[in-house]
Amino acid sequence: ARLKRHATALRKTGAPIALLGDFNVAPTAIDIYPTKSWNDDALVQPESRAAFASLVGRSWVDAVRAKHPKDRVYTFWDYKRQRWERDAGLRLDHALLSHGLAARLRDAGVDKAFRGKDGASDHAPVWIRLE
Repeated sequence: ARLKRHATALRKTGAPIALLGDFNVAPTAIDIYPTKSWNDDALVQPESRAAFASLVGRSWVDAVRAKHPKDRVYTFWDYKRQRWERDAGLRLDHALLSHGLAARLRDAGVDKAFRGKDGASDHAPVWIRLE
């Protein structure tokens, strides 16, 4: 609720705004590999997903989803159970853009290769390209 209030205040300034980071929510079923192992986790609960959806709603554009509407794009692979090796990931990191900034969006994605490097984080960087 605090993030939504802050995001609304930022958006109302009229400035081009990007909200980027680890939101700890996989917004839809396509944002997590097919599994039941995360069913009890807050990352996929209806309340978490509803909160994310209400943040994005009409006010913000999910840049990665806008450019990859039907693709399974992941930003996080747990170290357990060979999830990286099996590409059993989740999309937890997001780039949300104000509509004015979203009009300049040319591409968005994830630098997945970084996750495979020695000593890497379990998250891969999300990127956007603006005009």
